[in-house]
Amino acid sequence: MTPEFLITSLIVVASPGTGVLLTLAAGLSQGARASVVAAFGCTLGIVPHMAAAVMGLAAVLHTSAVAFQALKLLGVLYLLYMAWMTLKEQGALSVETAGAGAAPKSAGRMILSAILVNVLNPKLSIFFLAFLPQFVSDADPQPLARMLELSGVFMALTFAVFVVYGLFAAAVRDQIVSRPRVMTWMRRSFAAAFAALGAKLALAER
Repeated sequence: MTPEFLITSLIVVASPGTGVLLTLAAGLSQGARASVVAAFGCTLGIVPHMAAAVMGLAAVLHTSAVAFQALKLLGVLYLLYMAWMTLKEQGALSVETAGAGAAPKSAGRMILSAILVNVLNPKLSIFFLAFLPQFVSDADPQPLARMLELSGVFMALTFAVFVVYGLFAAAVRDQIVSRPRVMTWMRRSFAAAFAALGAKLALAER
């Protein structure tokens, strides 16, 4: 495990993206436990990309324009859906407070949303295809085991960093939720951020 791998992975993980946004929204809307659940779901969403890279499917995605565009379109549509639901107060930033009369989102639903956010991101597969192999030596007697080890470290970093983001959001939740105007601004900002990430993904090239 090289310092270069750890530093680069940390930069990639900490950079704001859909997973970070979803985890922040979970912390703001439902508190610390929900943010940890969302972070766990985002981490699980890495597994299909890791498996694709290990089995060589990411290479197909990288070389096939049709496969890349199809997955990209699904990702864009899902992000736009998230933006719309957030604006309608039924998505990532729908606030659940005691006595509100509505049951909070189940852990299963939140994990599923978080997994979809990462699964429907073709750039993550390309990242695994282009990034991880650089840290696996041609002379390594067990390249598959090495790839799985690096992937595991990347997932652990993802979970740890996302939990920090989520717990921070949960810590300031009361100050935000108690102010309707601030909450409205936050909801619109998150919806705009989801839409912007969707637009960025739509313009992404292989």
